[in-house]
Amino acid sequence: MLLQDLFASGPASRADLARSSGLTRVTVSDLVAEMIADGLVAELGAPTETRVGKPPTLVGLVADAKHVVAIDLSVDDQVVGALLNLTGEVISRESRDRAGRRGEDAVALVQEVAAGLIERSERPLLGIGVATPGVVSPDGVVIAAPNLGWTDLPLAERLREALGQPVYVANDANTAVVGEYTYGGGDEDGVLLIRLSTGVGAGLVLAGSVVHGRGAAGEIGHVRVAADGETCACGRRGCLETFLAVPRLRRRLAEHAPEAVLAEAGERLGAALAPVVATLNLGELVLSGPLDLVEPLVRISADTVRERVMPVSAEQFVVRASKLGDDGVLVGATGLVLAGELGVS
Repeated sequence: MLLQDLFASGPASRADLARSSGLTRVTVSDLVAEMIADGLVAELGAPTETRVGKPPTLVGLVADAKHVVAIDLSVDDQVVGALLNLTGEVISRESRDRAGRRGEDAVALVQEVAAGLIERSERPLLGIGVATPGVVSPDGVVIAAPNLGWTDLPLAERLREALGQPVYVANDANTAVVGEYTYGGGDEDGVLLIRLSTGVGAGLVLAGSVVHGRGAAGEIGHVRVAADGETCACGRRGCLETFLAVPRLRRRLAEHAPEAVLAEAGERLGAALAPVVATLNLGELVLSGPLDLVEPLVRISADTVRERVMPVSAEQFVVRASKLGDDGVLVGATGLVLAGELGVS
């Protein structure tokens, strides 16, 4: 509870923490002493402006107390990894070409990247966060990730046994929305994030919690938006992913007029999202992915949504690019580990 307060609100005195938490000052002092001993919290001295009398001593979270290894599998044909501190700052990065590796070969590559980053860390490791496309269970089993050739893969358990570290695995769009909500200033009333990568997924935060449904919430990429079209990785034709997955979109941009391709993709996205926006009365939609693709799609999809929902739903509705840029998924994976190991979100 106290770590959450310091993470969300910044440095505070022990008296401030007692007031905000409802705990006694003695209990807060004991807990702060434990966190200082663990290296998670440090005394920062008195605030710049204090009232008459003995000034309080502020305590704050130590960003480099521990490091987190984050792995992003959503980038087309790559495994992207990074070492980050507790505030989501990237310390070191690594990117490896996946070159079509699937199944067990892809698992081995993820393990290699994670092991290399662990070796680079000069601080104790808090854990490992992995963001993958596909449907992922709460205990880190990848139920289905067609683009990686994974079905019912206990990825968290496999990596935990191989690397000897706590491991958290989640869908890449859910991970990205955790990062946006935790570090990117997401709307407290609710954030819907659409992740454009090898596939297309959605992550939704409502009332401070990620919506998982029965495990497959956010698989908007496999909603059919056309009667025909290209064959999707799921085996059907006309899925939203066939219009917006980054490799497919870049290929069409190279073959056809870019303005027409982006206009069609943005309109398909807006049409698929309008019922969601209207149903949940969302105030904010965030697009995450390559900026050269995201920026034009922001405008086109926003216009399409506004055309298809009631004026009251469109009032103050915002579509924007992720504030975290290309690091959104990596930062979100850090948030997964913080929540799992420290209860901070």
